[in-house]
Amino acid sequence: MCLAVPMKIIQIEDNRGIVHIGGVKREIGLQLLKDVRVGDYVIVHAGFAIQRLDEAEALETLSLFAEMEKLA
Repeated sequence: MCLAVPMKIIQIEDNRGIVHIGGVKREIGLQLLKDVRVGDYVIVHAGFAIQRLDEAEALETLSLFAEMEKLA
């Protein structure tokens, strides 16, 4: 099973970005999206940003993930 996760872009260099979530940083590909910027939230799947999210939607999704974790 694969999971796509909202993450915040904290650094961009060429077509690569560094994203952050819960103390974890990852390098991802940005080739699939146009005009992403530092501070944007993106859905990351298989090492690539596949969709941009607004901050409220991203934070709501992350909150739901945190609730699910408490149930496990």
